[in-house]
Amino acid sequence: MPSQISQAIKAICEEKMLSEEAVLEAVESALAAAYRKDFGNKNQNIKCEFDAEQYDGETKGIRIFDVKEVVADMELPDDYFERFEAAHAGKKDLPGGRPQEFGERAGTEAPKPGTGNAAEGEPSEEEFMFNPKTMIMLSDAKDLKPDAQIGDEIRVELSIPAAFGRMAAQTAKQVIMQKLREAERNVIFHDFKEREGELMNVTVQRREGRVVLIDLGRATGIILPEDQIESERYFPGTRIRAILREVAMTNKGPEIRLSRSSPGLVAALFAQEIPEIANGIVEIKDIAREAGSRTKAAVTTNDEMIDPIGSCIGQRGTRIQTIIRELGGEKVDVVMWSADETEYVTNALSPAKVQQVELRRDEHLAVARVAPDQLSLAIGKGGQNVRLAAKLTGWKITIVNPEGAEVAIEEEADKPEARSPKPEETATDAEAQTPETETRNSKLETEAPEVDATGEAVETDAIKAEVEEAMADNRNPEAALESDKAGE
Repeated sequence: MPSQISQAIKAICEEKMLSEEAVLEAVESALAAAYRKDFGNKNQNIKCEFDAEQYDGETKGIRIFDVKEVVADMELPDDYFERFEAAHAGKKDLPGGRPQEFGERAGTEAPKPGTGNAAEGEPSEEEFMFNPKTMIMLSDAKDLKPDAQIGDEIRVELSIPAAFGRMAAQTAKQVIMQKLREAERNVIFHDFKEREGELMNVTVQRREGRVVLIDLGRATGIILPEDQIESERYFPGTRIRAILREVAMTNKGPEIRLSRSSPGLVAALFAQEIPEIANGIVEIKDIAREAGSRTKAAVTTNDEMIDPIGSCIGQRGTRIQTIIRELGGEKVDVVMWSADETEYVTNALSPAKVQQVELRRDEHLAVARVAPDQLSLAIGKGGQNVRLAAKLTGWKITIVNPEGAEVAIEEEADKPEARSPKPEETATDAEAQTPETETRNSKLETEAPEVDATGEAVETDAIKAEVEEAMADNRNPEAALESDKAGE
C-alpha cells in the first residue's frame, strides 16, 4: 500500500500539473540540506535518496550519502587545509548544491585558472587544486573501493539519527513549497511560450493604473499601455480578443503580455475569419497599422482563379465587417501586393487613383503623381493614407500634383514584417488591383459604421466633440457625458 507522503506527492502533481520526478527531486534536495545543517560536517558533500513508497514518517526510505570524485594523489603542504579553511570561511553553497569556489562571489565571475586577485591579496585558484569536500585522493579511495579509478564517484552511506525524521519534515517544508512554486511557474511559462502569436479570447480582470490585467485561468496576463487601443475602455468582466505578444520570465514569475494594437492581431483575425487565408490560398504579405484608426493589409495569391481582395472582403463585405467590429470600428484597407514596386506603391495609395509613380532608387523615394480631385484621398486625414502606404511598402513617398509641385511627403518607414505563414515561399507576380475592386474597397470603407469596443454602433463625431469639451474643462470625459445627458 502506498505511503501517505507518496499519495500526497501524486495528488500535488495532478493538481499542479507537475512531474512526479520534479517533486521528488525537491524533497531530496531539502532533506540533504536539512542533514547537512544539523548532522553533517564541512568536508561532506551530502546527497540524499528518498523512496516515497517506503517512507514511514521516521527514517525508513531515506538514504544519505557522502559523494566525492576520485582524483590523482598529490603532495599538499602541511598547512594546506588550514589555509583552505581560512580562505573558504563564510562561503555558502550556490544554487543547485554546487559549492562556491574560492574567488567566486555573488554577481561576479570566478577567476580563470592561473589568475588571482592580487589587489585584494587573494591567492589564485591553482593554490587550492584539491577540495576535500568534493574530492578524494586515489590512495584513500582504494581503501573504500579497491578497484577505484581516477574520475570515479565514491558514495559512502552515512548513518541517520532517529531525530532526523522529525527535524527533516520541518526543515524541508519551506524548501519543498518553494520548489513546487518554481516548478509551477516553469510549467506556466513553457505552456504560454509555445503559444506566442496566438489569438486568444480573454476576460478583463481589472485595471491597475494604466495596465490592464487579463484572466487566463491559472495565470494572469497584462496589456501594457502601448498595447492598448486609445479609444477602447476595458471594464472588468469584458470579453475581448487579443494576441499573445510575448512571454518573459521575471523574478516574480512568467510575465504574459497580450496586445490589442499589434499588427499580428489583424493578421490573426484575417486567418480566423477568412478560410482562404487559413488554408494558405491567399497570403498576407505586409500589414501597416495605426491602432484604433486605420490598417492597410497587402494580400496576394498564386491561384489565378481567386480574387484575394474579394476573398478578404466577402459577399457584401460580411467578412471584413466582422474584423472591423472586432477592432472597434478601425478602418481596414485591403490592397493587392505586387513584386513590381511601382505597382505596389500605386496599390498602397488606394483608394486614391494614382496617375504615375516614379521610383528614385538612389534616394529610395517614390514620387506619386495624382489628379487634383484625388489629392485629399491620396494624402488622407492628417497624412494618414500616405503614411500607412510608406510603412506598408518601405518606400519614402512624395505626393505631387499634375504640374509636379510637391503636395505631401512621407519619410521612409521600416517595412513591416511579412505575415505569411510560410516565409520561405516566394509569391509570383500578382495582377494589379482593378478599378472595380478599388471602388468596392473605398465604398466599404465609407459605409463601415463606427463602433465601440463592445461592437455597438455609436455616433463618433458627437462623442468626440463632447470628450474634447470635457477635457478642455479638466473634467472626467465619462462624467462629463453623464452630466450633459442629465442636463438634457
